[in-house]
Amino acid sequence: MTLEQGLAEFLQHLGLEKNASDKTVKSYREDLTQALAFARERLKKKQVDPADWTVRTVRAFVAWLHEKQYAKTTIARRLAAVRSFGKYLCREGVLEQNPALGLRGPRQEKKLPHFLTLADIHKLLAAPAETTWAGRRDRAMLETLYASGIRVSELVGLDLTAVDLDDGVITVRGKGKKERLALLVPDAVAAVRRWLDDRAAVLRENGRETPAVFLNSKGGRLTTRSVGRLLAKHLKAAGLDPRTSPHTLRHSFATHMLDAGADIRGVQELLGHKSLATTQVYTHVTTQRLQKSYQKAHPRS
Repeated sequence: MTLEQGLAEFLQHLGLEKNASDKTVKSYREDLTQALAFARERLKKKQVDPADWTVRTVRAFVAWLHEKQYAKTTIARRLAAVRSFGKYLCREGVLEQNPALGLRGPRQEKKLPHFLTLADIHKLLAAPAETTWAGRRDRAMLETLYASGIRVSELVGLDLTAVDLDDGVITVRGKGKKERLALLVPDAVAAVRRWLDDRAAVLRENGRETPAVFLNSKGGRLTTRSVGRLLAKHLKAAGLDPRTSPHTLRHSFATHMLDAGADIRGVQELLGHKSLATTQVYTHVTTQRLQKSYQKAHPRS
């Protein structure tokens, strides 16, 4: 087996056995295709054989990424993909040892997530004009993102059957196609109820049927890019930081929950984080804010 053949089987394994999303499979394909292309160029061969896939080859690939000044996050992702690929090849008996196992990625700079203050959130939620169906849709969309902390991809993938407005619960399919429950506050429930009346009218007008909750003017499912554009429009209207993204609302949800004393494991579950360490970044945000308040208020600080 060549490594090109191994890559095709590995990607199939990710999609069918690991239930990886299309986006994840695409990311692995791009990362590993680049790694194999580098190996072919370096070795002057048309195909990469298992014997060619050595620590020296992988180390040279990482060095080349540094030389080309790829971002540290990109290099770390490429190396993680190569490591996962090597693990799969070892499991399948193609390799005896994983050449990327002992290699460490670049040290990552810890960046605290950007979030909106509670006052900013109120401004943003009030920005859509609820005199139009589009405004009511956008209000429902923003309320849902902030109330539940779900990802924008999860928002646009939301179907009617996954929404229980009586109990304020939505069933979300997250990364790895894993399902989890997310919650809606009463204001979000009310906003979604108002939008659902408009949604039915939009579908009738366009003669369409779809299970999607959030629709565009033609009755089709909204895309993540569309949500980004709509958010940018309302940020401008509210006079808020234009760098804010849909993911910022997720950051804001987590930060405000922990600020209010929510249990970190509960927040982890609501966010759908596999590791608690991923959720703990928000405790750094709240700690930093606490330190600033302390230094400002304490008479001896």
